[in-house]
Order: sequence, then C-alpha cells, then structure tokens
Amino acid sequence: MYTYPMKILLTGVSGLLGINLAQDTMNAHEVIGVARGKLPRAPFQVINADLSDLSKIAPILDTVEPAWVINCAALANLEDCEADPDSARRLNVDLPAQLARACWDRGLHFVHISTDAVFDGEKDSPYTEDDAPNPLGVYAQTKLEGEKAALGEHPRCIVARVNFYGWSLGGRRSLAEFFVNNLMNQKSMSGFTDVMFCPMLVNDTARTIIKMLSKNLSGLYHLVGTEAMSKYQFGVEIARKFQLDESAISPKSVLSSGLTARRSLNLRLSTEKLSTALGESLPHFSTGLDEFYTQYAQGYPQKIRSYQQGNG
Repeated sequence: MYTYPMKILLTGVSGLLGINLAQDTMNAHEVIGVARGKLPRAPFQVINADLSDLSKIAPILDTVEPAWVINCAALANLEDCEADPDSARRLNVDLPAQLARACWDRGLHFVHISTDAVFDGEKDSPYTEDDAPNPLGVYAQTKLEGEKAALGEHPRCIVARVNFYGWSLGGRRSLAEFFVNNLMNQKSMSGFTDVMFCPMLVNDTARTIIKMLSKNLSGLYHLVGTEAMSKYQFGVEIARKFQLDESAISPKSVLSSGLTARRSLNLRLSTEKLSTALGESLPHFSTGLDEFYTQYAQGYPQKIRSYQQGNG
C-alpha cells in the first residue's frame, strides 16, 4: 500500500470531480492539474492546456513526471455529445486511449473516470461489473469505448464508473446545485420520478479514488453511492437538508422532458466489488449530504470559485 506523498497529475481539474479531487488531495499529495481555462488563484499548480490536442500528452507527462495520473477530462453534457459526436469521441475515447498508453509506457498508475450511463437501465436489479453494457446515446457509447481503450492500452489501470454531485467552479455543474439554486431563488422545477441512480458526494468519490490508488487496485469498479433513489427524491432530500420548500419540486417523467439524448431509467449499480477490494463500506448518502450542507454553511462553494478570479 502507498502511504507517502505522491505526485498526481489530474486532467480536467476545472471540472466538478477535478476541482474537488484537487482540493481534497492537495494537502496529502502534490497535485498538478491540467485545464483548458486558467485558474489563477488555485492553491495548486495548474498547467493550461487543451488535451483534445493529443500531441500535448507526452510532453506534459515527461515534464511533470507524476506517479499517478487521474483522467477526469471528458465531454460530459449529454446534449452536447449528441450535437457534436466528433468532439465527444476525441475527448471520451481518443484522449483516455492516448493517456493510458503513455502511462503504461512510462510505468505510471492510471485512473480513468467513466460513467454509470453505459447501461440501458433495463435490468430489474443493480448492475454489477460483470453485466454487459448497452449504451443508449453518444455520451454513453463514447464513454464505454473509452473504458475499453483505457483497459486495452493499460492492463493495470483503474476504470471507475461514477455518479457524483457537489459544488463546482461555475455553480451549475451538478444536479444538487440545480436544486439548491432553484430552491433558494424560489423557482419551481421538476424532478424525474422514473430515473433511478446512486448519487455520491464528489468529495467521497475523490477520497475513494485515492484509496483505490493507495491499495494498488486495477480493473473496472463501480464507484457510486450505496443507496438508489429517483432524481425527484434526491431533490426532496436536498430541500429538506437545506430547510427549503420541497413542494417547489414537481414530480415529472423524463419521457415528457423533451430532452434529445436518451437516458437510462435504472442506473442502480452494485458497489460490492469495490467495497470488498477496499475492505470497507462506501460512504452513506446521508453522511455525504450532511457534508454537502456543511460545505455550503462554511463557504466552500465561494472558496473554490475564487480560484477563477482574475481570469479574464
């Protein structure tokens, strides 16, 4: 097991997982982030680079010389992926393939972040890592291809299928922020009653990834919350925690949403493989929601957003 400080290269550091992973990890390890936009006030080193230019990967790795590489970069907006499948393929397939190959060639540990959306949602029970994926749209298809590419190029890498929420740089990247922003502004909104998922606080996701690396795990794992709920129920739980008006959230079917990209209705994933490998249970939803609220009360959202200040 690795316990000493490691040098970590973190792609997509301006994203929801990236910024929280850097924030959570920088005191114990040396974090170097890669982002397309500048973060002039970040308390860790940031390399400004667009990794859709794949030729930049090798020089960055050779300059930084990290021990661990965690790929959080992706085109994650489902509608954007449908509108621009070429960009989706470049970021979700070609980038992890190149990163995995470059890390394998250099003997570096590599983590690729994937998604629970690779499944079609037709199964009545939670999906395990042995279940065959069946992606419904461009985003899910390219993320699945990215998984296969990463594992093919780096046989000892970690691929983690995730679903997380938390505070982001822009304040609008997660479903939790959507509910909080609307509830606090006394705006009505809908919550899907027929989409089941297993949300995990992004900071719990980040800490678990570091544990996986520290234990030198490899292979495919489901890294999601331990409890399944509908998007509507998730919104209600947030409203209650923040003592806001849950009646502002209207129950709605995703089938009447008018969204272009198809979405799986059941994304309940089993985390038994990962909890067994780690030798501990994954964090509960209630403790994650408690931390999410505490972060708000202590000014954490403003703190991470301040990293962009001065970025013209």
